[in-house]
Amino acid sequence: MDNINVLIIEDSIAESDALVKVLEAYNYTVVAVAKTYKDALASFYDNKVDVVIIDIFLNGNPDGITFAETINVVPDSTKPFVFLTSSTDRKIFERAKLTQPFSFLMKPFNELEILYAIEMAVEKFYSQTDVFLGEEENTVISEEYLFIKKGKALKKVLITDIIYIHVEEKYCNIITEKEKFVILISLTKILELLDSSSFCRTHRNYIVNTEKIVEIIPADNLIILSGNHKATLSDKYKDLIKKIRTLK
Repeated sequence: MDNINVLIIEDSIAESDALVKVLEAYNYTVVAVAKTYKDALASFYDNKVDVVIIDIFLNGNPDGITFAETINVVPDSTKPFVFLTSSTDRKIFERAKLTQPFSFLMKPFNELEILYAIEMAVEKFYSQTDVFLGEEENTVISEEYLFIKKGKALKKVLITDIIYIHVEEKYCNIITEKEKFVILISLTKILELLDSSSFCRTHRNYIVNTEKIVEIIPADNLIILSGNHKATLSDKYKDLIKKIRTLK
């Protein structure tokens, strides 16, 4: 389980310090601050980055746009990014727009604008369609992560860290090794969004991560999961046993 990893590309120390202060205050992780195009590429490829904040002009040159153009060339390397600039040059804006940024913010930046821009970038990039509302939070599901909004920040939850999901009325309790999340979504809907080779239903109120199964006790309709968590196995779903090749 991780926070959202942000790379900042900004040549002004005052500006980058201000960005770091805001992001860390809302539990985002700043993996690096790069001041040049070369350092930006090195930091981008050396770290696990979820979103990038890019100053268009670095040392007087539009190298921020060049950086965006570079990472867009390789589809697997593309990440969502937000442009920051104090420039009002229309030609610069048109060139920047071609890189398809998720936001284009003018300096001096506003705290809420930055936070909202990051949230929108993550939602649009990682899952355009599978976005649903949770209890006082927004949730985005991608192939590898759940991005759950808590307060003004997003929490990144690795899907493979999920032990099981338990439904209570309209809400799903997502249980991981370290934390519990509550989201407003039906068990049927979330099961559709998860990988069926790893997650399966064991009861009308339970979905389990089969990789987390430690023991199955059919006589007691019980599944023991890692961390000594327990889930119910109803008769309707006992075919699950045939799918488990080995029990830990």
